[in-house]
Amino acid sequence: MRRTSFEKAECPIARSLDAIGDWWSLLIIRDAFLGARRFGEFQKSLGLAKNILTVRLRALVEDGILKTAPASDGSAYQEYVLTPKGRGIFPIMVALRQWSEEFDDRPKEIATILVDREKGRPVRKLELRSQDGRLLDSADTMLKPSPDHKRRRRA
Repeated sequence: MRRTSFEKAECPIARSLDAIGDWWSLLIIRDAFLGARRFGEFQKSLGLAKNILTVRLRALVEDGILKTAPASDGSAYQEYVLTPKGRGIFPIMVALRQWSEEFDDRPKEIATILVDREKGRPVRKLELRSQDGRLLDSADTMLKPSPDHKRRRRA
């Protein structure tokens, strides 16, 4: 079944879902953050059919989230490496993780915690703050037209 493309949507959330909106893509990106680089590493970790993994990796490369590079060990294989655009997904992954840790029905089954590598202590919950530092929630925000947006002319 073909997914609807949100590539031309005016909403930035819809546009981001076009690139990272399916669970396999997010899990591939998660594994890349955890150090997976080779097709076989992703396949072993995810247990995903090779044809589906191939399609997802190709899409992540086409979207500029991953890039292919020669294998770091000098072999003939290629590796998948996060690009700056891909590394920019890290806060999204942390937000998803923290949301699950807070609201999961079975939190004791979560096997890992995210910690600061240097201090070994849990990472603080992400916070949304205003330009002047105030803590914000959804009631404190609104959408307004972007000054850079070019409105479509009605025919």
